[in-house]
Amino acid sequence: MNKNLILASSSPFRRELLTRLQIPFSCVSPDVDETPLPNELPQETALRLAQVKARKIGASHTDALIIGCDQVATLDNQQLGKPLTHENATRQLRLMRGREVIFHSALCLYNAATQSMQAEVVPFVVKFRNLTDTQIESYLNKEQPYHCAGSAKSEGLGIAIIEKMTGDDPNALIGLPLIALVNMLQNEGLAVI
Repeated sequence: MNKNLILASSSPFRRELLTRLQIPFSCVSPDVDETPLPNELPQETALRLAQVKARKIGASHTDALIIGCDQVATLDNQQLGKPLTHENATRQLRLMRGREVIFHSALCLYNAATQSMQAEVVPFVVKFRNLTDTQIESYLNKEQPYHCAGSAKSEGLGIAIIEKMTGDDPNALIGLPLIALVNMLQNEGLAVI
């Protein structure tokens, strides 16, 4: 591969996922405003932000392939953002207990040299256990998932609060749909295997 591959993310979880493909890459944090636009559907927010992140990094890395990602969790079509505080996470998990949440994981691969972009949203549905307040408190004290959409980290202790998961790519739940990414990379002439 003669192009640099850049993951436009500061997420250690996305970095770990991309490492599984055993291809060289670097990470650059895009630092963008993730506020949804008025009347924007959750999947539209995720897709827009993934594209904005990739283009932002592409502006200063004009010969690179840039991977942009974003994830928006929804309950009853209402966006569940990153809680950031213990109180917000408690509120989110109380709302989600015994219910299904859709995680919209957006992915784009931006070729900064040609300014071409491939993009898609990969949904993943999670049904949460009917947790007690004590279980929610215990989970939050141990995991502290305050920077995760929907207050849950399935790659850690969060798996204990999940009853069922449904989707085409379990990596999408963590925030980087690898199956779709492999296809996009192949379209750019980069074969993973």
